[in-house]
Amino acid sequence: MEGQAFRAVRQRRSLRNPTTSFFDSAYAGTPPWDIGRPQRAFVSLEEAGEIQGPVLDVGCGTGENALYLSSRGHEVWGIDGSPTAIEKAKAKAHERRLDVRFVVRDALKLSRLGRQFNTVIDCGLFHVFDDEERPMFVKSLASVLRPGGRYYMLCFSEREPGSFGPRRVTRAEIRNAFRTGWQLNSIREARFESHFGPEGAWAWLSSLTRL
Repeated sequence: MEGQAFRAVRQRRSLRNPTTSFFDSAYAGTPPWDIGRPQRAFVSLEEAGEIQGPVLDVGCGTGENALYLSSRGHEVWGIDGSPTAIEKAKAKAHERRLDVRFVVRDALKLSRLGRQFNTVIDCGLFHVFDDEERPMFVKSLASVLRPGGRYYMLCFSEREPGSFGPRRVTRAEIRNAFRTGWQLNSIREARFESHFGPEGAWAWLSSLTRL
């Protein structure tokens, strides 16, 4: 299942057709990125006071990051293209008595949410987009992030060896994708935790402000 799940990432189809997505098949089991807890990168951001106002978790999966932020007192929405992931996220929210709004949505059409947020977090979504989809996602993202709002993105780094798993992303690619209408605050080394090992994979944690 883990190999199938990562092949699903490379196919990049889930956001185009969520009802028949490979991601939905992956979430029928436990994909390697679904670690049952929030990623340490986002825990550190919250503890540092970087997460402000209403929060959108874009590509939330089964909701661990969103649920963690809700437990810390934030108003949180989570969207994902996988109905199976969203159902699992809703079940977790009910079990933990946390108020998070989880909905199935296309990340390339976020304006359809009909509201804006102060913070958007992205754990492993940006790196699934191909070159054609990246500007579409950036435009979609800008439609739901208020001017002055922050976007925090955790994605696979080109420093991760081999070719197995998601597409690697370089610092230059991040800068290029957000060159217009955004302020790049930082790109720093991080780890993307998974079931493959205790150290996780090399990643970039980027902070960007919508102008």
